[in-house]
Amino acid sequence: MKAILAKYILDVNGVREDMAVLIEGNKIYDVIPKDKLKEYDVDETFGGEKYLLIPGLINAHTHVAMTKFRGIGDDLPLDKWLNEVIWPMEKEWSKEEIHKWALIGIAEAIANGSTVINDHYFFADEIAKAAQKLGIRAFVGQTMLDLVEFPIAEPEDGFRFFKRWKDRDELVKPVLAPHATDTVSLDLLKEIKEFSENEKALIHMHVSQSREEVLRVKRREGILPVEYLKKAGVLNESFIGVHGVYLSEKEVGLYAKSGATLVHCAISLAKLEGSIAPIVDLWEKGGNIALGNDCAASNNSLDMIQEMKFAAILNKVRNHDPTKASAKDVFYWATLGGAKALKIKAGLIEKGYLADLVLININKLHFLPETNILSHLVYSAKGSDIEMVFVDGELIYQLGNFTKEQIIF
Repeated sequence: MKAILAKYILDVNGVREDMAVLIEGNKIYDVIPKDKLKEYDVDETFGGEKYLLIPGLINAHTHVAMTKFRGIGDDLPLDKWLNEVIWPMEKEWSKEEIHKWALIGIAEAIANGSTVINDHYFFADEIAKAAQKLGIRAFVGQTMLDLVEFPIAEPEDGFRFFKRWKDRDELVKPVLAPHATDTVSLDLLKEIKEFSENEKALIHMHVSQSREEVLRVKRREGILPVEYLKKAGVLNESFIGVHGVYLSEKEVGLYAKSGATLVHCAISLAKLEGSIAPIVDLWEKGGNIALGNDCAASNNSLDMIQEMKFAAILNKVRNHDPTKASAKDVFYWATLGGAKALKIKAGLIEKGYLADLVLININKLHFLPETNILSHLVYSAKGSDIEMVFVDGELIYQLGNFTKEQIIF
């Protein structure tokens, strides 16, 4: 049995002081006062008085291999960035390059507190293998599209990838990854719906990411993107949409009622589109929200601590209201919201939950005074404050070192 000690334990249910978390196998066995630790048979102890322990952050939308494109195509509108810069480079990908850059991207995500990624990209086998090497919990989908000619995103490859990885690994799980509402036909979406129902597969897809996407769907189908998803029958609790920057009021209502999750990538789309999705509107209507970095080409980092801060502040600006979104809201999105989307028992530090945990060194000037630990986590902390990351009860990162795989930069 392992024990993790911390001055503070924080999840969305609040702060506890001077406690220890006991880990048996891959789950949290119990949360106890530190002075009762001697009553248990503990083999290894981690943490101590200078630490804050939080649930692992769930990075619900990533393209980890796109770390290769960091700093390329900055300060361009999304359509130009995608069509003139990113897609031409992506058509040159090889399996070996994908594997290398996926390792680097996953390593960066782990070092900044992500214990889970939900990745959507090409050569998905290589991303899955990279995730295995580093020990992160990963949901991986092979990008599928049929309305744009893109040889490395053939729909059948997405179905075949799912079948290859179904039940293959405890930590790496396949999903279906149709690209976007303007690049995937109704016929293909219906095929994906049927496959999803038969295999109980999650669907991970970009939705209303740009004005051009919305206009293309409207011209082609005569309806808006969320209406298009509903028409295809995919808008349900197994659907994880991403971005939703241009959702109409009607679409927000439809989405909230559907049980689907919307992943908010605040930094990426503020940078690419100069806009923020109506996330708070969806949240207030009962919709589930998760948080993601997107990629290092559009976000420029894979830091979920930073993502929480930007998500809170940019939504305050959008809503002209300093209470929306709160620190607690964005912390929920980064933990329980992502867990709900991916259907895993994670995001809380409670008995029976997955032992996906992060230790943060709070012996830093920017954590003083220790008056509001949740506030400090969201508004003051840095990804570099993270010292240890545990996934499935195993230590996978400590002070710059990855315990499962050496990363060569």
